[in-house]
Amino acid sequence: MRPLVRLPGAAPLLLLSSLAVLGLLVVLPLAVVFQQAFSKGVAAYLAPLADPDALAAIRLTLLVAAIAVPLNAVFGLAAAWTIARFEFKGRTLLLTLIDLPFSISPVVSGLVWVLLFGAQGLFGALLQAWGVKIIFATTGLVLATILVTLPFVARELIPLMQDQGADEEAAALTLGAGGAAVFTRVTLPKVKWALLYGVLLCNARAMGEFGAVSVVSGHIRGLTTTLPLHIEVLYNDYDFVGAFAAATLLASLGLITLVVKTALEWRFADELAAFRRR
Repeated sequence: MRPLVRLPGAAPLLLLSSLAVLGLLVVLPLAVVFQQAFSKGVAAYLAPLADPDALAAIRLTLLVAAIAVPLNAVFGLAAAWTIARFEFKGRTLLLTLIDLPFSISPVVSGLVWVLLFGAQGLFGALLQAWGVKIIFATTGLVLATILVTLPFVARELIPLMQDQGADEEAAALTLGAGGAAVFTRVTLPKVKWALLYGVLLCNARAMGEFGAVSVVSGHIRGLTTTLPLHIEVLYNDYDFVGAFAAATLLASLGLITLVVKTALEWRFADELAAFRRR
């Protein structure tokens, strides 16, 4: 095996280049958002956030994420267990379907639900006869969010569970443990960090999703506008301070997610190191 070539000064140069790119693409835009939000003072910054439409958008964003993320976590666990532990016809097709939301536009993901449940959709007439409203309602927002965030948890768990194998589960079953005990005491502890990462990624995407929810929302202020849609409405109305103020809130939700992830990594550093060595 040929030895690695050592280039004096390469590491600092690469580090500085990486920091420069991150500063240009991440830190600078984020700083501009906060600067614009506070450009007219704290009172002008807080006023748009206290608006009833803004509060409704915040509540709706949190509600949609609170429904979509747990459902995707359950689906991700079930899909990973099925794919990693069993051989069956259609396994490759299932993997492809899980990855499908990554390869299609979020707008298409929203349009799918309109074609199915819209007034002119496949089941539109039936739903209207039953008095059920999905499109331009919270249900449609949840469905659109679930679809675009579907792969995150599953894709974190599947490679790990395939790599770990099923020897420990088989041993537990041989010793008389039931299925629930095997899952809660053997399987879940082995995949909890991958599950956590998947949930955090899923939550961040759910709160920041724009394209899919824009198609199914109808942009009804105070009812079907999530926080990203509310930002667009304010910006189109030339309320730039309000738009940037709402954007700082959305950015803060993402930063809080990152802080929680970092805090958990610090708190369980030893367990995380053992997880990464597997």
